[in-house]
Amino acid sequence: MKLRRRPPHPNAAVLVLHGGQEKSERAARPWQLAALRMGPVVRAVIAALPGDQDVLVAQARYRLRGWNGDRADPARDTLRALDALAELTGPVPTVLLGHSMGGRAALRAAGHPQVHGVVALAPWWPPAEPVVQTTGRHIVALHGERDHVTSPTETADCVRRARDAGAARAGMAVIAGGDHGMLRRHGLWQHTTAALVAHLLDPGSAPDPLPEECYGAGEFPVL
Repeated sequence: MKLRRRPPHPNAAVLVLHGGQEKSERAARPWQLAALRMGPVVRAVIAALPGDQDVLVAQARYRLRGWNGDRADPARDTLRALDALAELTGPVPTVLLGHSMGGRAALRAAGHPQVHGVVALAPWWPPAEPVVQTTGRHIVALHGERDHVTSPTETADCVRRARDAGAARAGMAVIAGGDHGMLRRHGLWQHTTAALVAHLLDPGSAPDPLPEECYGAGEFPVL
């Protein structure tokens, strides 16, 4: 785990989870593209954090690049990172921020007692992905309209299932023209993500950047 922002007395935390591959036994490295892709997002999140909150920001480090079937290696690494955060900060509300495979790891780890909410970017949420662990958590996803790597339709289905499973609030928005790498309309990706994280940490001072229909029963809106 790499600490990106460490206040003396944290009262909340953000754990960032990058993407990876479906199967790979190769070691994960911080200079790989999937990890580097989250750099601009992390900087935007740190810049948007509420000024009166001491929020710790950390990036998880996976042992392996792949999800690797039932082993779900990144999910296990995420749980270990959350345990380490709990030892460092005590019981503070934590937002998991994950892209692609990192979004899947975040969803799997949502039941950890430290987790308050999940912000998932272009997540890899297959149809059989469990959601019972989202009970009482806030789950929000952003997905690019032109994503050809992971499925916006499957993300929408997972959000609805999380809502039915008892998530505190579950919603989604589609980025018009957005791609999986978050390059097209990168400014909107970064601004919206940062505002979502700030809102989950302090809804009183940071308004939700998404329209109310993102959390409704109909089709998810396009931004």
